[in-house]
Formats: sequence, structure tokens, C-alpha cells
Amino acid sequence: MGGVIGDLLPMAIGVAISPVPIIAVILMLLSQRPGATSIAFGIGWVLGIVVAATVFLLLSGVADLGSDTGPSTTASWIKIVLGALLLVLAGGQWRKRPRPGAEPQLPKWMSAITEFSAVKAGGLGFLLAAVNPKNLLMAVGAGTIIGSANLSGGKDVIAVVVFTVLAASSVLVPVIGFAVASTKVRPWLDDLRVWLEANNAAVMTVLLLVLGVVMVGKGIGGLG
Repeated sequence: MGGVIGDLLPMAIGVAISPVPIIAVILMLLSQRPGATSIAFGIGWVLGIVVAATVFLLLSGVADLGSDTGPSTTASWIKIVLGALLLVLAGGQWRKRPRPGAEPQLPKWMSAITEFSAVKAGGLGFLLAAVNPKNLLMAVGAGTIIGSANLSGGKDVIAVVVFTVLAASSVLVPVIGFAVASTKVRPWLDDLRVWLEANNAAVMTVLLLVLGVVMVGKGIGGLG
């Protein structure tokens, strides 16, 4: 079980270090109605992670990716393909980085995020967690890792819970921190938002590059 959690850690970090959803929840926390929208966004974010990871865990079970002796050859090849896709995404992020002196370009919907209702905020959180290409690849990786470990049903659930808690932490911590001490947290959140907006492309490039190399390495190791 410990080995599975260790393998899940890079996948969870890959989801957690996602500048766009962190910026989105910060904008909600700095809006006129921070409580309802940020909590709804956090719930949607958690549900998206759980659903995506569970779906791919079930699919890996159907595909029979694991055995008592370790991951199957199919599971190893899946990891190699996922790693390669992450490297492709890293290259795309690097090409899209703003030129020196240029303003970073963020999704257009962010300009209206402070006007979102709780329902829209929850839906956005779910979509960013479950449908975003990078997070979807992380969910595939997590499902493959858990499914190929040949754990019992109860341990599968524990693994999904651990993955979800770690992956959701970057969004949940600001929400909880704001609820507990909004006046102290607000200036820190604004500084973090500015930094993430300026360094979004660089953060994502490094993150995807490292995760891609790790995933390819694990896949190759499983073939040996």
C-alpha cells in the first residue's frame, strides 16, 4: 500500500500544482461573495477528482492491468504513453509562454468569474478537475497505478481518498484559510494570484516535464 501511495504522489502533485484553478478560487475569494462561490468551487473540484480517478480505476480493473507479481505489460505501456503525452503538453506550454515584457494571457472566462453563482462555480470546479487535459492524464495515471497494484476493494478506496486529498489541497487550503482568517489571508492571496498569473506557463512546463519523465521511467521500469 505504501508503494502505491508513493507512486500516486507525483500524480496528485500534478493536479494540485495547477495555476489556473488556484487563480480561479483566489478571484472568487477576493470577490463580493467569497463564501458561497469558493466553497462550491472546492466541492466541484473534489468531486471532479474523485469521479475521474474512480472511472479510470474501474476501467483499469476491467482491463486487468495488475497481478500478484506486479503491473502488467499493458499497464507499463500505458504509463509510457501517458508520460509521452505529458511531455507533449510541456512543449505546448513552453511555446505558449508570454514573451519578455508581454502580459500573460489567461482564459477569457476569468474576467467574469467574480460574477459567478455558486452553481456555476461548482460546475467550473468539476470541469477543471475532471475534463482539463492535464488533470485527465493525471487521473488516468492514478487509476492505472491503483488498478495495477491488485489491491483489495477497501484499499482501492483509501488510495483514491489519499490521491483526492493531496490533489485537492491547493484549492481547499486557500478556501479553508480564508474562512478561518480572511483579513490575514487576503493580502497573501492577492500576491499569490499575481505571481501565478505571471509564471503560469513556466510552472506548468516544468511540472509537466518532470511528471512526463517520471511516468515514462516507471513505465520502462515495469517492462524490465
